[in-house]
Amino acid sequence: MSKPNHPTPGRRSLLQAAVAVPAAGAAASVIGTTPAQAAARTGGPAPAVSHDRGFDEDSPRFALAVLPDTQYLFDADSADPEPLKATFRYLVAEREEVNIAFMTHLGDVTEHGTEQEISLAADTFRTIHGKVPYSVLAGNHDINGGTDDQRGDTAYLRAFGPKRFTAMPTFGGSSPDGYNSYHVLRAAGREWLVLALDWRASDKGLAWAQGVLDAHPTLPAVLTTHDIAWAEDDGTAHLSDNGQRLWDRVIRGNDQIFLALGGHYWPPGRTVLTNDAGHDVHVHITNYQDRYYGGAGMIRLYAFDTVRNVVDVETFSPWFLARDPAKRTPLEAETIELTGDVDRFSLAIDFAERFRGFDQVTPPKPRPAHRVMPKGTVAYWRFDAEGLAGAGRPGSTVAAGTVARDLSGNGNDLAVRLLHDSAAEVLTWSAEHHDGQPAHASLRFDGGKGPDRGAVLTTKATAPLNSTKFRKGFTIETFIKLPEPFEGDHAWMGILSWEGRNGDAGKTTGWSTDEPTCSLNVTPERFLQFVLYPDVQDADPTSWSHALPVGRWTHIAVVNDGHRTVMYVDGSKIARNPSQPATGIETLGKPFVIGGTQFAEQFGQGFYGWIGDTRIVDRALEPRDFMTPRA
Repeated sequence: MSKPNHPTPGRRSLLQAAVAVPAAGAAASVIGTTPAQAAARTGGPAPAVSHDRGFDEDSPRFALAVLPDTQYLFDADSADPEPLKATFRYLVAEREEVNIAFMTHLGDVTEHGTEQEISLAADTFRTIHGKVPYSVLAGNHDINGGTDDQRGDTAYLRAFGPKRFTAMPTFGGSSPDGYNSYHVLRAAGREWLVLALDWRASDKGLAWAQGVLDAHPTLPAVLTTHDIAWAEDDGTAHLSDNGQRLWDRVIRGNDQIFLALGGHYWPPGRTVLTNDAGHDVHVHITNYQDRYYGGAGMIRLYAFDTVRNVVDVETFSPWFLARDPAKRTPLEAETIELTGDVDRFSLAIDFAERFRGFDQVTPPKPRPAHRVMPKGTVAYWRFDAEGLAGAGRPGSTVAAGTVARDLSGNGNDLAVRLLHDSAAEVLTWSAEHHDGQPAHASLRFDGGKGPDRGAVLTTKATAPLNSTKFRKGFTIETFIKLPEPFEGDHAWMGILSWEGRNGDAGKTTGWSTDEPTCSLNVTPERFLQFVLYPDVQDADPTSWSHALPVGRWTHIAVVNDGHRTVMYVDGSKIARNPSQPATGIETLGKPFVIGGTQFAEQFGQGFYGWIGDTRIVDRALEPRDFMTPRA
């Protein structure tokens, strides 16, 4: 359908959405038509398909592709499927790099719903079939717009009914009539529900949808349909009559639904409504059929970032994007990418808080030490009862001399030492931990300056760790959390280090010969620094991170392959990793330290915050082998 209005989008600075792709998880349901039932009803299963093409279902970042009304590309004898084929080729080719988990079509696939148009559209979808999972729903142009989902057999149903999706691993099932369906996809380490509802879902269709939600009560849900809202010229959206019915009957009472998407009308628009639980529901209209070349297969990407708690949205045409810029016509250049406030924007969503009311995610259980010590583990310390002598109740002090055992069995035990004249309360035991940390415990360090105070845990100088050269590589991992608020005036803080001075190792390249030969630190501005004076080279290659957040656990991994060092923060490679060669660690046989860095043979301020499990391996690990679990 069209609305005779074509706003000129405003311009704003372009955002680069950073996303990573999850794999889709298989799902099945006894509600309505299951894959097996659909296969039997439609004369056999669809060809087996595979969607595991290099994307990462555990990455905290993924994208949902949304495809609105394509009807003018499938309009009788003026049809041209090439723009949509280009869109599908883009989604397939860029799935791993752009991180696309799923695609959903919002209806009005064709202009008249004839056998010829539907057949051409169905054939076009072969470009993506078996390569990226997707859903399709009927718009009013695909079927008789005066009917609801009880209309019976149509050309649309024969081409885009349950049979098409039966072999798709995300497909959960369809309503008995075949016009409503749902998918369950796995992304960001959890499952998500996508509902695809007919242009006019009947009472039976809405009851089916409620049944799907009831059967998946802990899954955040995206509801897709053809007609849900219309927008004013400024992009302010309002529920349509059908949208109001869906709101009253399905959306407002089901807190799982946090995003509702529709097409049908133009201009595009968006609004935020409040459901019965008092939570936001984002309602968006996506339709570009009124633009040049019927929208040219324009796609909208919703890039979910569950670390940043944001969804970045961008809208563009891969068909025009693929053309030689020098040969693009003015209209093609104008339609490559839309940057108005309703086409390119960001949604701030605290996912944990938004999903708290229904998301009964069971936190991972502690993992025993033997399960997290890969080949080459040199040392592993944790601060629960398995690793820390006398681990007590939260807030209890950890006395000087307390031993944290090296659970690798290599004899690199740590002992607590209070710095300066620090009181015993400077080091306490805590049950706080990173969700992915093997042990559900940590140590709370209350270091500070003016005067300097703190606590450290150190090995003996004779511990085997301190004579290891690590010339073939190493991986050093730890978990830390900085307090919120980050109170007080803090100096440079050591997380871990060796006590040896680089000057004693004969190094001449550093800014000071008193700097430790290897240390991981936090600057007063909360940047991570890893500096290494290698065993082989006279160099000081240094990695620098971004500013760390406060009040949140962070996993840190420093990986060296015997040639070069790379730092990862929460599984993501940081930008400022050195290109200088770095082979081995010059430990000088000095003690290894957690909780501080010795400079000029003196400790200044101790660490301020929490430190959890810490592990050292004598080889370079891949991110998939870090201590954080892979679901």
